[in-house]
Amino acid sequence: MKRRLMVADAVAVVSGLAFAFIAQRIVRPVPSFIVTDQATLVIASLPGFVVGALVSRLYLARANERHAEETANVVRAVAIGVGWMVVLAFALQFKDLSRLWVFLVAVSTAGTLLAERYCARRVFERMRASGRMTRRIVIVGTDSHAVAMLHTYQRNPELGYEVVGFVGNDDIGTRGGVDVLGRLDQLSRVLAEQDAVGVVVSLASVSQEDVNLLTRRLTDAGYHVALSSALNDIDVTRLRPQSLDGRTLIYVEPVMRHGMHVLAKRVFDVAQASLIILITAPVLLASMIAIKIDSRGPVLFRQVRVGRNGRHFTMVKLRTMVVDAEHRQAELLEHNEVDGPLFKMSNDPRVTRVGRWLRKLSIDELPQLVSVIRGDMSMVGPRPALPHEVEQWDDVLRERLRVPPGLTGLWQVSGRSNSSFEDYRRLDLYYVDNWSLLHDVRICARTVGVILSGRGAA
Repeated sequence: MKRRLMVADAVAVVSGLAFAFIAQRIVRPVPSFIVTDQATLVIASLPGFVVGALVSRLYLARANERHAEETANVVRAVAIGVGWMVVLAFALQFKDLSRLWVFLVAVSTAGTLLAERYCARRVFERMRASGRMTRRIVIVGTDSHAVAMLHTYQRNPELGYEVVGFVGNDDIGTRGGVDVLGRLDQLSRVLAEQDAVGVVVSLASVSQEDVNLLTRRLTDAGYHVALSSALNDIDVTRLRPQSLDGRTLIYVEPVMRHGMHVLAKRVFDVAQASLIILITAPVLLASMIAIKIDSRGPVLFRQVRVGRNGRHFTMVKLRTMVVDAEHRQAELLEHNEVDGPLFKMSNDPRVTRVGRWLRKLSIDELPQLVSVIRGDMSMVGPRPALPHEVEQWDDVLRERLRVPPGLTGLWQVSGRSNSSFEDYRRLDLYYVDNWSLLHDVRICARTVGVILSGRGAA
C-alpha cells in the first residue's frame, strides 16, 4: 500500500506542476524557450521533491495520523522541493526564473498533494473500517483505563487497530470481552503468538520500572510502543514534552480566552456571519415564501435559549414545524432516539414538507446569523441549550456555558442527531477546554462538508 501511495503522490506532483504551467500561460504567457527551460529545471529538481517527502516523513504512518500533521508534512515537503529548485536555478544561472512561476509551482503542487492525500485518507479509513489494513496490538494493563482504551479502539475501527488481548499481572480472564493473554513477563511470547506489531501501555496499571524495561526491550525488538496516560480530552497540540533529570514531563499549554484572542474570534464571527447573510439573502427570501405557502403560521420561530454565563436570549430560526409543535412534544417522548435531556426523532411528524428540506440543507439555521452579529451566539460553539435542559445538567457540563453557543460546533459535525448524550457532553466540553481560532476555522470547513452531503438535519 505504501508503494501505491508513492505512485499517487508522484501523480499529484506531476499534476500540480502541469497546473502551474497552465496557470502561467493564462496569467502571464512566456516564450516557448523559457517554458522549455522551466520544464528542464523541473525535471532536474524532482530529486528535491523526493528528498522533501522523505525528510518530512510522508510515508511514516505514525507521523501522519492526524490530518493537521499530514498537512504540515506535505507543505514542508513541497517547500523543500521548491527550495531545491530555486537553488538549482541559481547554480545553473537560470536567468529567466520568475517569482510568479515559482509561486504557482509551490501552490499548485501543494494543493494537488493535499487533495490526493485527503482522498487517500478517506480510502484508508474505509478499508480499515471494513477490517482491511488493520494492525494487531496488545494492551499492557488490565485496569479500567486499559478497558476504556479497548472500547475506544472498538468504537473507531477506521483507526485500523485490532486489540487481540491484554497482558497484565492479574489473574487470566477477560476484560471487556477480550482475553487476558498472559503476565508481563510473558509479553514477548504473546506478541509473537498473536502476530502483533506493538503495544499500548496503560501507565495507570504498570509500575515505572516495568514501563522503562518494557519500552527498551520492545523497541529494540522492533515493536511499536505507545504510552497512554490518564489525560483525557486535552488536545494533543497543547501538550509539550519536557525533561527533568531524566524524567519526562508533559506541559499543558493554557487556552487563551482574553485579550486579542477574544477580539479575533469576534471579528471572525461578525465578518463571516455578515458575508453569509449577503450571499444567502435570496435563498432566505425564497425559503420564507415557501414556508408561508406550505403551512399556516409565522415564518420565523422564536425560542428562548441559554447563552454564555447562563444568560437567556431569544434565538430565531425559520419555522420548520407545525405551529403547536412544542405542545405536541410530550406525545412523542416515547419515540425519542437519543438519551439524556435531548429530544431527537428522525421522522418527526411535526415537521412540515418544506421544513424537511430546510433542515436537510440547514437553511433553517440562517436567521441565527443575526444572533451571531448581535453577540448572543458565535459561529462556532456548543449547541444553544434550552433552559429546561440546563436544569438537568451537572456542574461539570455547566462548564460549557463559559463560551457563547454556536451556530455550528464540534458535536454538530461529528454525528449530530446520531450521537448519544455522552458524545454531546464530551465533544462540547472538549471544545470549551481546547478552544482556539484555528479550531473554529476547521469546524466551519467541516460544516460545509456536512451540509453538502445532506447530513445537516439537526
